[in-house]
Amino acid sequence: MYEYLPKRIVCLTEETTETLYSIGAEELIVGITQFVKRPKRAKKEKPIVSRYIDAKIDKILELEPDLVLAWSDLQADICAELIKSGQNVMCFNHRTIADTLKFIVQLGAIVGRYEDALEFANSIKDKLDRAKKKGAKRKHKPRVYFEEWDEPIITGITWVSELIELCGGTDVYSDLSFKFHAKDRILDSPDRVLERDSDIMLASWCGKKFKKETVLNRKGWEKLTFVINDEIYELPSEIILQPGPAALTDGVDLLMEIFDKWESKQK
Repeated sequence: MYEYLPKRIVCLTEETTETLYSIGAEELIVGITQFVKRPKRAKKEKPIVSRYIDAKIDKILELEPDLVLAWSDLQADICAELIKSGQNVMCFNHRTIADTLKFIVQLGAIVGRYEDALEFANSIKDKLDRAKKKGAKRKHKPRVYFEEWDEPIITGITWVSELIELCGGTDVYSDLSFKFHAKDRILDSPDRVLERDSDIMLASWCGKKFKKETVLNRKGWEKLTFVINDEIYELPSEIILQPGPAALTDGVDLLMEIFDKWESKQK
């Protein structure tokens, strides 16, 4: 049956690349995005054919893929152009923890690695279950403000909010996290953060370098608990903002470490 499975795949996102490597299907990948950092060897082994919202269509076509993998409406224009060029395109749109695990298994099935993908997804689920149990036992649960972008201020996407809660924190903007588009998670003023004072600030500016001084210089923010107690942390975008294995593994480890450290200081 394997002659019916894709043999030449272009991955326009990080999480599709990492997942294929994780289930032993890296030999199928013929092109990747510039932003791939996991695994490190991917950039040494695979040609770069895209950034995030733009791609080298001619270069992709030269690779003669039988499947192109993408994620979300943000890559809709790339997908449309490739489809018009006669390419088979699979665009995932997962944004929750549950759907991310489903994505891993679905991708595995597509490439004939269902059992490997199922085992991989279950191992991640086991890790999440252990983190959830530990998070639920916290005597002190930190109020957490997550910032995905600085100008304008954009709060955290769904899976980030879910991971904060799973690890025993309280996402102060969980009510916005389920908004489908980033524009719907924009705060109309930095003053809104003052209204939801938090113990910890987590920042990951979509690949842009985080500048702590920018946060400290915002008017009125010197009153915030996380500023007073210096509880401001940057999380690597390639980990926490990747809707794939990275966020559900290393992302969880980072959150647990930060929350554990904060909780140890509480009386």
